[in-house]
Amino acid sequence: MRILHTADWHLGRVFHGVHLTEDQSHLLEQLANLIKAEKIDVMLISGDIYDRSVPPADAVNLLDDFLSRVSLDCKIPIILIAGNHDSPDRLGFGYRLMTSQGVHVVGRLTPKIEPIIVKDDFGPVYFSGLPFSEPAIVRERLGDKKAIDYNTAMSCMTKAALGALSNTPKNVRKVILAHAFIAGCDQTDSERPISVGGTGAVDNACFNEFNYVALGHLHRPQAAGADNIRYAGSLMKYSFNESGHKKGVTIVELDEMGKASIETVSLNPKRDVRRIEGNLAQVLKDAQSEKYKEDYFMVTLTDDGALLDPMSKLREVYPNVLHIDRPFVTATNGLAGPSRDYKNKGIVELFDDFFNQVTDIELNEEQKDVFSDILGTIDLEGGA
Repeated sequence: MRILHTADWHLGRVFHGVHLTEDQSHLLEQLANLIKAEKIDVMLISGDIYDRSVPPADAVNLLDDFLSRVSLDCKIPIILIAGNHDSPDRLGFGYRLMTSQGVHVVGRLTPKIEPIIVKDDFGPVYFSGLPFSEPAIVRERLGDKKAIDYNTAMSCMTKAALGALSNTPKNVRKVILAHAFIAGCDQTDSERPISVGGTGAVDNACFNEFNYVALGHLHRPQAAGADNIRYAGSLMKYSFNESGHKKGVTIVELDEMGKASIETVSLNPKRDVRRIEGNLAQVLKDAQSEKYKEDYFMVTLTDDGALLDPMSKLREVYPNVLHIDRPFVTATNGLAGPSRDYKNKGIVELFDDFFNQVTDIELNEEQKDVFSDILGTIDLEGGA
């Protein structure tokens, strides 16, 4: 069985003031074509389909168009679960009707975790969907008082999922979808923390009895302690700190014995996310040969002096510059107060102290002379 695993689409995301619907639509078009080309048998979406609990209309329409196209044209089952960004009720609206069309939406955790059965030439594969659920919700829905944090809550949910399979053959193939932070995995700054203080971490041992674990939440594609326990990563880069990531989807080949062979397939964004660094003059000069001018840019300017409207100048060559960083200007945590002997210092010395605090650079003798000459042209007493 060929399974496509994806997650963390965050439809409706706004990136530094830019609505990403067009970029996300471009990637979903590729994804629909990939499903056909790779002859996928079932598609899994492991949460955070939307970026917020009340998604904008264009995000809802984009999801509707994609699910309709894949379901009707490719005629494969689609299984999706709610993540911590999603509203379980809004995502799960109409799920009974969609199930009849092969679109299985698991929005809310239910007292009994019914598996979704998909058959191939070797027999059935049982898919269990675990939507993101707070420990209190797990205690209420599953009636298990052991769910006191996210780790014990996930353990309770996986045990409930296995319990629903108790009447199946011993070696039946089992796949589970979950949305969680697995301890030891790499996080990025574009993810919303599940909890504060590390109590949101989950031990991957609770997934040991499943042949493949399709995870969502972390945006970097990675294995979570074992090759068959994986994060597919986000649909696209949602932070400039992710500029070095390779985004895409995971294709899983599940054999007769339940062994999972993993392949990652990259997607080509309409506009990539890039970071460049240098002084303004050099950045503008290098842009003349830049192939990727339409991408989203963060520019770190190393100039230590004043710049006149650098954003406008940069956007003349990079139309989608979204953020400028000035480390020599913004790195300080505030200026120190004047030293006790400031009354005994001259204006040049005081300016030297100020310049050093702002830039961490001391004025040389030539610069002091220039500043002194400028002072000579200014009437400091306020006279005519």
